[in-house]
Amino acid sequence: MSTKPDDTLDRPLLARGTRYRWDTVRREHQLVWSESLMVINETGAAIVQLCDGRTFDQLIDALQDRFPDRHTRRQMREHVRWFLLELAERGLLRSGATAHLASSASGMSDATFSAQPSAAIVPSRTRPTPAPPRALLAELTYRCPLRCPYCSNPLQLDRYRRELDTSDWQRVLAEAAALGVVHVHFSGGEPLLRRDLIDLVRHARRHDLYTNLSTSAATADERILTELKSAGLDALQISLLDARPSQNDWLAGVPSFDKKQRTLEAARRLDLPITLNVVLHRHNLDHLASVIELAREWNVDRLELAHVQYVGWAFRNRAALLPTREQVRRAVALVDAARQRPDTPQILHVLPDYFQQYPKACLHGWASTFLTVAPDGAVLPCQAAREIDTLDFPNVCDTSLHDVWYDAPVFNRFRGTDWLPEPCHSCDRREIDFGGCRCQAYLLTGDVQATDPVCHLAPHHDLVEATLRDAATATNEFHYRTMRRSAEAV
Repeated sequence: MSTKPDDTLDRPLLARGTRYRWDTVRREHQLVWSESLMVINETGAAIVQLCDGRTFDQLIDALQDRFPDRHTRRQMREHVRWFLLELAERGLLRSGATAHLASSASGMSDATFSAQPSAAIVPSRTRPTPAPPRALLAELTYRCPLRCPYCSNPLQLDRYRRELDTSDWQRVLAEAAALGVVHVHFSGGEPLLRRDLIDLVRHARRHDLYTNLSTSAATADERILTELKSAGLDALQISLLDARPSQNDWLAGVPSFDKKQRTLEAARRLDLPITLNVVLHRHNLDHLASVIELAREWNVDRLELAHVQYVGWAFRNRAALLPTREQVRRAVALVDAARQRPDTPQILHVLPDYFQQYPKACLHGWASTFLTVAPDGAVLPCQAAREIDTLDFPNVCDTSLHDVWYDAPVFNRFRGTDWLPEPCHSCDRREIDFGGCRCQAYLLTGDVQATDPVCHLAPHHDLVEATLRDAATATNEFHYRTMRRSAEAV
């Protein structure tokens, strides 16, 4: 990524899309960025608020004025250097800071400057009462100009034509902030198809929510991005299907590569923080080196490489999407090598469940950290929970987010570990993966309480192995995502 001359320790600056906030629900200082956060204490909060372009010595002067009896100047300089190094290693300082810091930081740590990972990073443990949620996925609409065969939206899209109106969404956002939500991710479908998106971003910012927009970029332009930034949009995530234009357009079902590139260039001119999201599968894994090179060329802040989660349309197209073990192995090695290059953007690599020894926790545990509000107002523990057609989910038109989060039977049903079947209940990993993904377990076994078959210890693990064998000889024919009748535009 490009670096300005003053983007060094001498003038520490927070990275694009990184900001400080005070959490009024948890009464804690937070440093928040796209899709994550870290909890910091009072002194850490003072430091990050001073990372505004002033010199390092000016920052130390200001800290000593505020905390005159805490450290000598020499100690203060060393501790601040250590803390800034921690930020730089997480990609939270402007590019170029890490190398300068590494030669001067002492490696000392001090509780005064500690940075603890949030519950958005570390799985929640069993609690008598659930902790407040950290993140809300606001699926504004299921309408979308693309037809991606790996989409996680429900198959029966025409059943969800009714969308919440602007006032409903504004109430949801206000309730989310009061409940303790930090991040709101506007998604879909394509959220830019909502005519009230700018008003919703502005409303979220008024409630001090960190706003992230996930978009196909097929309907965006510089005017809309300018208005979104003015409304308070914190971060932008743009999807890409492949580094090669023709392959991208084939996977999308419509021409879109050129539109994505133009939108990304406009976002960079506006200095918006950009995550490039690429969903990985059989048809683009062999082009992963080109994807990483394109991310460098486009100068994105983060590259998210997430293997397909087989729910929704992706489950229907599973046989045509599943990669080979060799493709996955090569991808892991390639990403590890790319991360060693200093010009590579920060990479998040989410490995495919079907090839793992153990399952992932379902969003850090069912209803422990995240909640989703669907276009029609249904409140879900995750965006794919409607795959489980034996469960009933509440709706924001009938009840508050607070009552859903704390009292809804479906939210409490799989919280913690008491409900776990064997072998999970006796497993040492029960508070790491919480039995795995409920949607995956249901889709593979028909039993929502079953151990996720991805686990090599699961009674139904043979279902995963059989699926991988069958996929090796499957055709590449897709069932493209379709929405038979478009919902009324809001």
